[in-house]
Amino acid sequence: MKKVLLAVAVAMTMPVAMAWAPTSDVNVIVAYKAGSGTDTGARLLSTEAGKYVGKTLVIQNLPGGDGKIGWTRLVNSKPDGHTIGFINLPTFTTLAAQKGAPFSVSDVIPIANHLTESGVVAVKADSPYKTIEDLVAAAKQKQLKASTNGVKASNHTAAQLLAQSGKFDYKAVPYGGTADQLLALRQGEVDFTCAKVADVAKLVKGDKPELRVLAVFSPTRAPELPDVPTLGEKGLYPEWYGSARAIVAPKGTSPEIIKFYVDAFKKTMQDPATIEAHKKAGLSMDFKDDKQLGQLLKDQEVFAKDVISKLYK
Repeated sequence: MKKVLLAVAVAMTMPVAMAWAPTSDVNVIVAYKAGSGTDTGARLLSTEAGKYVGKTLVIQNLPGGDGKIGWTRLVNSKPDGHTIGFINLPTFTTLAAQKGAPFSVSDVIPIANHLTESGVVAVKADSPYKTIEDLVAAAKQKQLKASTNGVKASNHTAAQLLAQSGKFDYKAVPYGGTADQLLALRQGEVDFTCAKVADVAKLVKGDKPELRVLAVFSPTRAPELPDVPTLGEKGLYPEWYGSARAIVAPKGTSPEIIKFYVDAFKKTMQDPATIEAHKKAGLSMDFKDDKQLGQLLKDQEVFAKDVISKLYK
């Protein structure tokens, strides 16, 4: 009995291991400029996540190189849980698959998926191309120009898929990111562009919309754009194509840190206030935990090697 009491006494005096939590502000790397679709979503989620993380999540915009600058900084950051970041799929896996890439898919550890958005084909609101059929017909008669968010970046790939399925050539004009490519379209520098539903949400609404969406890259119509046909409906690219925006940590980040963030972001995305804030912003959340995101990364790595690589030959 005395031995039992002694063991209990010793156990009570031993320090209890505390669950990991950040001890200072958390840096959140976004590889695109402020005002981009990725930045808008990242800021919205980071603001709401503060209550569950327990510290302020500070967005660090590191644009350039189609995402390479920010993501290179991310993978080289100290894996102590105080730096995480957003990646865009398939752009991240596409760049990682390139020869001489400064990072690989294995350089990041999945935390959670935030958004999954369908791609769209858009023109200026006053464009002579009223339908996707008009655009494709014109593109077969003369070379049109399309703005992209960078060479071989996600929206460039969307334009390639459209052109391949529509059997036309076009001139891709790369800009620094989605915000810049949409500005180029609005200013009349190009004839059309491919982006994501959330990117154009505010630009197609109101009394004086700036853009018109002609088609969506999805087997079914987008809930946000119910009157817009899918490309498949028009005999063009029939599969889903878009972008997943997800949160990852640098390689070497410990399992307990990853678990902390998976739990924190899950609670954030289930919070009614977060859901309402995203709804007002025209964003549809698509939470995937670290294991589900890990599988998505693998799938997108295969897609980059087997599909995207063949679009640029």
